[in-house]
Amino acid sequence: MNAVERAAAFMHKYSLTLVTAESCTAGLIAATLADVPGAGALLDCAFVVYSPEAKMKCLGVSSRTLHRHNLTSVAVAREMALGAARISRANVAISNTGVTDDTDADIPAGTQCFAWVFKEGAADASPAIFSETIQFNGSRNAIRRASAEHALLRMITYYSEWRAGQR
Repeated sequence: MNAVERAAAFMHKYSLTLVTAESCTAGLIAATLADVPGAGALLDCAFVVYSPEAKMKCLGVSSRTLHRHNLTSVAVAREMALGAARISRANVAISNTGVTDDTDADIPAGTQCFAWVFKEGAADASPAIFSETIQFNGSRNAIRRASAEHALLRMITYYSEWRAGQR
C-alpha cells in the first residue's frame, strides 16, 4: 500500500471527507486522492485559488492577512483552510500555498505552507487547526507532487493528535 492509499484507508476508517483549498498544488491534493479507488466517498470539493482576488472572493481570506503576511504564509494557508471548511460539508479541510521557483526573492524556492482544519460537523464553531511550512527540493512538478502527498499524510498525524487531545 503506497502513502496515498494509506491516507485513503485512514479516511475511510474514520469517515473523513475532504475539501481542499489549493494554490501552488493547483488541485493536485484532491487529484492525488482521486486516483485511489473509492475516493468519491472521501472528496467533497476542491478550490483552486491562485490569485489574491480568488483567495479573498472564494474563501474569505482577508486582504489584511495577504498584505501583512504575503501569499506564501501559514497565515494565508490557515484562512484558506478555514474558508473552505466553512463552505463545505467535509469534516477535513487541507490548504496549500507556496512557491516552486525563484519568482519571489524573499521566499526560497520550494517553500510550501499548509493548514489542516478538522471539525465535528458542519456547524462546528471551533474547529481544530494545524499548520506548518516545509521546504521541498526538485523541479516545479516534483515539489507540487511532494506537497500533495505530504498534505495527505500529515492529515493522518494531525487528526490523530486532535483526537488524542494533544492540541
